[in-house]
Amino acid sequence: MSSNSNPTPGTLWVVATPLGNPGDLSPRARTCLEKADAVLAEDTRRAALACSRWGVGVKRLISLHDHNEDRKKDEVLSLLREGRDLALISDAGMPVLADPGYVTVRACREADLPVSVVPGPCAPVTALAGSGIPPQPFAFFGFLPRRRADQEAALAPYARIPVTLVFFERKDRLTDTLTLAARLLGPREACLARELTKTHEEYRRFRLEQLPPLDDILGEVTVILGPPERLERTPRAEVETLIADEIPKGGAPREVARRVRARADGWTTGEIYSMLPRMGRPSRD
Repeated sequence: MSSNSNPTPGTLWVVATPLGNPGDLSPRARTCLEKADAVLAEDTRRAALACSRWGVGVKRLISLHDHNEDRKKDEVLSLLREGRDLALISDAGMPVLADPGYVTVRACREADLPVSVVPGPCAPVTALAGSGIPPQPFAFFGFLPRRRADQEAALAPYARIPVTLVFFERKDRLTDTLTLAARLLGPREACLARELTKTHEEYRRFRLEQLPPLDDILGEVTVILGPPERLERTPRAEVETLIADEIPKGGAPREVARRVRARADGWTTGEIYSMLPRMGRPSRD
């Protein structure tokens, strides 16, 4: 390392690793892991076993998980300032999205230290791409909250929004979570993706309102719920009532129209916008 009192800072490499198939480790990811002065891993024991399977030799493993990341970030920043290159990995797939790493990456950005992503396997994107459910737009939740009230608060707003939902769930909570989702979100397509990229990879499609038995599902599952089914167009009189309700809340006409659009089915923002003058929108004259 340079004797300069202010060495060139190292880089934090955010490295995607295989979901299951070792062949999915990219050459660039392999190089980063082998050249890094240390690898930050969610579970150092599992990381050591994984690196052995991939045929990757690493210099040092440092534990970085949900319960110590706040405490560890200062150590990480110090190593980077010393000119050390660090690689951040999760147990599988892309770090940060639903795994530790966000706190560390944010701290690096705030400290103006280099961060670079080595893209690759990502469970939510892989599951969505293979599900046959509309991929755009989509919202990714990671794991839903544990408490039922918090789950309801997370899912309920999407009952009418045309967005595909993606989240992880465990076997022991899967049936209860999907039953709740069916009640809150209504009829729509659903798909469960499991064992992604492995020998027994499976995509199981069904209607959310016709939930099949799921007792044979094992392990962690990626859940994909399609957007709401096309609903009947909200009557014009109801839209006018919604406009009258939203105008006093303030905002530019387009903003008012967008808020009404979120509450009305089968109407475009432009159609609602054109109705605003008849509902008391100030003249532009």
